[in-house]
Amino acid sequence: MDELSTELLLHILETMTTIRLFESKAKDLFLAGVIRGTLHLSIGEEATSAGAVLALRPDDYILSTHRGHGHCIAKGSDVKTLLAEIMGKQGGVCRGRGGSMHLFDVPHGVLGTNAIVAGGIPLATGAALAIQMRGLPQVILSLFGDGASNEGEFHESLNMAAVWKLPIVYVCVNNQVADTTPYKETIAIENVGDRAGAYGMPGAVVDGNDVIAVYRRVRAAVERARAGAGPTLIECKTYRWEGHHLGDPQVYRTREEVEAWKQKDPLKRLRDELLAAGRADEATLARIEAEAAGKIDAAVQFAKESPEPPASQAFEYVWA
Repeated sequence: MDELSTELLLHILETMTTIRLFESKAKDLFLAGVIRGTLHLSIGEEATSAGAVLALRPDDYILSTHRGHGHCIAKGSDVKTLLAEIMGKQGGVCRGRGGSMHLFDVPHGVLGTNAIVAGGIPLATGAALAIQMRGLPQVILSLFGDGASNEGEFHESLNMAAVWKLPIVYVCVNNQVADTTPYKETIAIENVGDRAGAYGMPGAVVDGNDVIAVYRRVRAAVERARAGAGPTLIECKTYRWEGHHLGDPQVYRTREEVEAWKQKDPLKRLRDELLAAGRADEATLARIEAEAAGKIDAAVQFAKESPEPPASQAFEYVWA
């Protein structure tokens, strides 16, 4: 922690707090029938979301998954337009056309969240190739779950990126379960990160609930990619507190397992570390919480007041 500025650490805490409150509010709105369809939450994964994405520059890119709200927030997306999008409103970041699983915010470097398992990995790899061909000093972060690491797109993309030394960092958010299947039932090795050696790229496994460890490791990989040395595969071991989606009966895990992981709350961990290091006091932590809560309240009001997309525009923004 010593080499990181207090300003950066408090920004990381603010981002994690905003993600937690955003996801919690989205859950409440879904259960109240305000958000329709389905919802995939990342509560419990805030350290990985904030630590990985904040290691980027503003002009860098990310490509994420159906569980990508937190990644978008960390990249700078406005919580107002994100929530409006999830509610299917005209004021949403995609004017209500994308919903929870298909969020695009190009001005903030979000090239999309993807509902298809591993579907975003080749897209991110293609974006990295475009960056390289244009000679730009940018990097893209490809975020995906442990289940995606068993798909063909994962292996093909990592092999291609390594051969061509593309400016991309692959971040596996291992939240222990692929949909409803514990990852240890589908992967014969202990760590997804160990697969990096097969492609000739560096690999790392980090505690995904330790936001400082995630930030440091991803930052180093980003700097390596930006220097032209090629990709890195980083596995962040974390845990989602909610089911695969709201309404998931979660028969694949026990309440005791969930409670044990809640004791490793990444948000509480960072707060405690900041207090112990004298980087923050209780008043500072309370202010950050209050300000984040105020932003979420304003987002709810904005989203509720935003109109529904008019039927007359149903065929706008359709490519073919």
